[in-house]
Amino acid sequence: MSTATTPESTELAPVRTESLAELLVTKERPPRPSAWSASLTFGWRAMLKIKHVPEQLFDVTAFPIMMVLMYTYLFGGALAGSPEEYIQFLLPGILVMSVVMITMYTGVSVNTDIEKGVFDRFRSLPIWRPSTMVGYLLGDALRYTIASVVMLTVGIILGYRPDGGVGGVVTGIALLVVFSFAFSWIWTMFGLMLRTEKSVMGVSMMVIFPLTFLSNVFVDPSTMPGWLQAFVNNSPITHLASAVRGLMAGEWPADEIAWTLGWAGLFVLVFGPITMRLYNRK
Repeated sequence: MSTATTPESTELAPVRTESLAELLVTKERPPRPSAWSASLTFGWRAMLKIKHVPEQLFDVTAFPIMMVLMYTYLFGGALAGSPEEYIQFLLPGILVMSVVMITMYTGVSVNTDIEKGVFDRFRSLPIWRPSTMVGYLLGDALRYTIASVVMLTVGIILGYRPDGGVGGVVTGIALLVVFSFAFSWIWTMFGLMLRTEKSVMGVSMMVIFPLTFLSNVFVDPSTMPGWLQAFVNNSPITHLASAVRGLMAGEWPADEIAWTLGWAGLFVLVFGPITMRLYNRK
């Protein structure tokens, strides 16, 4: 004889709050990660994205090679008499220009993650709030280093010879990466402020093109009109290019290095808090 199952017989026994807490908290809660640990974790996440989407390395490999070849052979004969002579002046400047230009992709990546809702999950984690942004920038620092090595290798093949040796080259690249890390805070702000990645790219290009081209990357500012020299000589890109050029040439341009580090500190102090305010309110 079959037994009918009534709704009353299938009801579960009530669970006491104390019993549920004992099940969920069976041991001590793990400690909250430090700010540095959380930042490194998000930096590793940024590098894993490159691993799964290797096309992201296109802008730090093919683009720098194209820039070096194009400007060396396009302007070398007209400005310095030969490409071999011009590349001694050009390479540190074009290195600065290329690395600074690819910093804009940080803002694009931030905007893409916002659209996917990833940041909503990050904000629910018990971590240091700025670690998500710092992690992005730490991951991009690897991309800047790769771009620098690629461009330097191509430049040496074309005839560039840094009189500063390995020490001068490494110091120059380190200064460039530090500046780019600070400069990227501007693009994280745009990534949080603007609604689409296309608008982030468009605004970034409007800002970055005048800064990079109106500098001493290609020519000595003394050949420019006086009113333009006033802007170029005080541009952060000019100070950075002069510092990197001097370090790779075996000199120690203390004034240019100080200006570069000062600009980097200013970018972090100004745009870092604005970025975090937008991140917390987005």
